[in-house]
Amino acid sequence: MASLPLGAKERESIDRFRRDVLEASLGGVVLVRFTAEWCGPCRQLAPVIERAIAAVGDPRVKQVVIDIDRERLIAEQFRIQSVPTVYGFVGGRPVDGFVGARSEREVKAFIEKLLELLGPDEAELDVEARIEAAMADLAEGRAEAAAQALGGLVREHPDRPDVVGAYARSLVALGRIDGAKAALERMTAEAEHPAIRQARAAIELAENAPDARERAALEARLAADPADHEARFRLAQADLARGQRDRAAEKLLEILKADRNWDGGKARETLLKLIESVGLADPWSVETRRRLRQILYA
Repeated sequence: MASLPLGAKERESIDRFRRDVLEASLGGVVLVRFTAEWCGPCRQLAPVIERAIAAVGDPRVKQVVIDIDRERLIAEQFRIQSVPTVYGFVGGRPVDGFVGARSEREVKAFIEKLLELLGPDEAELDVEARIEAAMADLAEGRAEAAAQALGGLVREHPDRPDVVGAYARSLVALGRIDGAKAALERMTAEAEHPAIRQARAAIELAENAPDARERAALEARLAADPADHEARFRLAQADLARGQRDRAAEKLLEILKADRNWDGGKARETLLKLIESVGLADPWSVETRRRLRQILYA
């Protein structure tokens, strides 16, 4: 039997589904919620899905609502037998779904599972790459360039703790301790985020660093007596204040080689705080911890 010609409403419905679901899901996640005005559980599920999408906070997630009584052709195509029914579309096709009401926690987990199929967000990768490049500048002594780059990122993403924490560390390297503290003031809710903790550690390390005049005197002391651990320690603090972590770490490790428990373990404590300020997973920190273990457990 020949198929009946589609009316204007049916064609419009199909075009909308192709545009808002199939094409949109090529670069994101589309939740298609089949519903009906007479359906009580549908009314319960609607705000749950909206809250779950907001909680995930990924702009690649959107929702399309289809009333099975108004868009029967689409509902028949998917053989909808009960509402609410939700399908998750990724890559132009349905990949998962559920029928009936769900809790916000369950819907959020459902969305997150679908997002895993997409891979990383390109915009997120761009931010992370910019942070990484700025931190490389900082590690190589280009603190001004790092601060300028990270300052721009803070303006774009003022509420991101990884961005704010990295920016504060660049200010510490420039000797702008008050500015670094001010940058962290708004991050009270993210106080335990690793980037914020690293920035606080960097501030603490730099606050008692010697000034230029004292550095000159300390260098003279160390030249006269290579066993002057106090002078070497204070010079390490000066290096830290200028963002020169390699030079600081070498001085601290040299103290530990000579005396593991010098001044109550102050050199080890400072080195561990430096490692924390860089980040425990950073390759530099991993290598420095290895060298520290070799000295402590030789």
